[in-house]
Amino acid sequence: MTNTLMYTDLKLDGFNSKYIGKVREVYRLNENSLIMISTDRISAFDIILPNGIPYKGQILNQISKQMLDSTSDIVPNWLEASPDPNVSIGVACEPFKIEMVIRGYLSGHASRTYKKGLKTLCGVKMQEGMIENDRFNKPIITPSTKAQEGHDEDISREEIIKQGIVSESDYIQLENFTKKLFERGTEIAKKQGLILVDTKYEFGKTNDGKILLIDEIHTPDSSRYFYEQGYAERQAKRLPQKQLSKEFVRQWLISNDFQGLEGQKPPLMDDKIIESISERYIELYEKITGKVFLKAPVNKINERIQSNILNYFGQI
Repeated sequence: MTNTLMYTDLKLDGFNSKYIGKVREVYRLNENSLIMISTDRISAFDIILPNGIPYKGQILNQISKQMLDSTSDIVPNWLEASPDPNVSIGVACEPFKIEMVIRGYLSGHASRTYKKGLKTLCGVKMQEGMIENDRFNKPIITPSTKAQEGHDEDISREEIIKQGIVSESDYIQLENFTKKLFERGTEIAKKQGLILVDTKYEFGKTNDGKILLIDEIHTPDSSRYFYEQGYAERQAKRLPQKQLSKEFVRQWLISNDFQGLEGQKPPLMDDKIIESISERYIELYEKITGKVFLKAPVNKINERIQSNILNYFGQI
């Protein structure tokens, strides 16, 4: 299989700290700069799977850059440059400890909750009489806590404010930004013949108190898309929707008796399944962006990233 980027070890002047997430690695440089590396790691059910997926990091980073650029007129974001296909560089923020999840349709986690007979999610009441993948009358915001390790947890607006996780005034701003971003993301998706089903946004605050959109947006790791063509017909016949998201990975894991539960081990991913997942991610990229995917050289991927970052900061 093609080389994959699983971990990085950058050598940089002014390096302060490093955070390793499920998929991304974030280096803090000096006081105000962050370097975010999108690796080829893949997670599902909040568990990092043992194998990397070729080109996945490049795909996520390049989709996110395009989407950040295309929403910067309505919501300020952290991004300043992308000197390498796997790298984004921008403004350092103190992240809010929640993820703003917004859902336009009863899918994924919301659908699984609904099928259990629970009609309220994160304090938001869902409509009666829905079936999986039905559209909500209006999008609902269902936040989750952002876990350092393990599973993120659903939480209501009221609990977020009550616990002081986010102030009420800041939360109102986060809600406003979330709605605007989802509306723009829906418009972008529609032009590509897609439906933006649900997604999540993360925000942070700069030293001078400005709220910025951070991390990735509208990627297949953070979002779910349906094909618009055939959606109504499939719903009428109660057929599964054709979708663009990481859900196909989750479904493969479920079919192999893995849902991230205690005592379960991820199934072995052979070359065939790894290649098929990589191909699906490339399909996702091309459908979401409307561009042909150009594979970056990966024979010395770590050295390439190091060189491009050093060159950007003038450290070569």
